[in-house]
Amino acid sequence: MSTATDASVQLIRNATALVDVGDTTFLVDPMFASPGENPPVPNSPNDRRNPLVPLPDVNLSYDAVVVTHRHPDHWGEAASDEVDADVPLFCQPEEADAFADEGFTDVRPVDDETAFEGVTIHRTPGRHGHGELAEEMAPVSGFVFEGDETVYVAGDTIWYEPVEETLDRFDPDMVVLNGGEAQFEQGDPITMGVEGIAAVREATDATVVVVHMEAINHCLLTRDELRSATEDVHVPEDGEQVSA
Repeated sequence: MSTATDASVQLIRNATALVDVGDTTFLVDPMFASPGENPPVPNSPNDRRNPLVPLPDVNLSYDAVVVTHRHPDHWGEAASDEVDADVPLFCQPEEADAFADEGFTDVRPVDDETAFEGVTIHRTPGRHGHGELAEEMAPVSGFVFEGDETVYVAGDTIWYEPVEETLDRFDPDMVVLNGGEAQFEQGDPITMGVEGIAAVREATDATVVVVHMEAINHCLLTRDELRSATEDVHVPEDGEQVSA
């Protein structure tokens, strides 16, 4: 029987997290910009510069990097400068050339699945919004890390059928959701809010962890609001670790 130490996630900030599967640690979506370094997400209900909060003081030790997509709150110039150029870097096939152009020498696009240090990495679908907006925001992906325990990092997606299918297919021990209910002045939210997170909670027995909150100006759902509106959902503070 697996122990609780076989899988965990440590939230760094926004979607940046350290995902531990067995003895292997993945740094997901490193956004290393200083507070206010980036402009506000445009056409949003407030115009605060991003990120809204500093990085916590944590030990960023990892074996590989995984980037779900290259939107600036998941990857940016600061990460490109700070991440070692020879680190194994897993990404969407559509974005591999962009990382190579930035000087990364071990870019590993994941079409369907690949393996790394005893962990099988599966790329999974995501829909970053609704209708035409989702098409404009594409492509985005989630990733499943399958070892002795299985962690599903859903990425920037709403709740829709392929997310449910991913939960059914892999039966993960831990699910990491990007919450915040990010939205623009017009249109529906482009990341999960209370309703989508509750749907995931209903669909799985996994430990559910929600990140991507209170760091970017268009993420309007707060941690306290989410905690009040859901049950059996972990909503960590920056720097906090949750085990499966």
